[in-house]
Amino acid sequence: MVRSWEYRQRHHARGAWFRLRRALADASTAFEIPPAEADRLIAEGHRVDPVGEAFEPRKVILIVPADRMVRVPGARPVPLRLGPDLLQARYLALTPF
Repeated sequence: MVRSWEYRQRHHARGAWFRLRRALADASTAFEIPPAEADRLIAEGHRVDPVGEAFEPRKVILIVPADRMVRVPGARPVPLRLGPDLLQARYLALTPF
C-alpha cells in the first residue's frame, strides 16, 4: 500500500523532485528564512525559483547572493540535501556558487 502511494506521488510530481535537486546542485548554501524576510527579498527583485510551487504545502525558494544573505536577520542555515530540515522549510534562500 505504501509503495503504491509513493509510486503514485512520484508519477504525479511531473519532474518536481528532479527540478528541486537541480536547484540544490546549483547552490552553495541553503537558509531557512522568516516569511517577512522572504517578502522583503522578493520586493528587492531576487529571483523566485518556480519549483517551490510544485510542492504542497508550497515553498518559496529564492536565489539570493551570499553577500546579501549575511544581512538577513533570522536566517538559519540548513543542510543542502533532501532532508527533513530542508523539506519542512516553507521559505528557503539558496545562494548560488
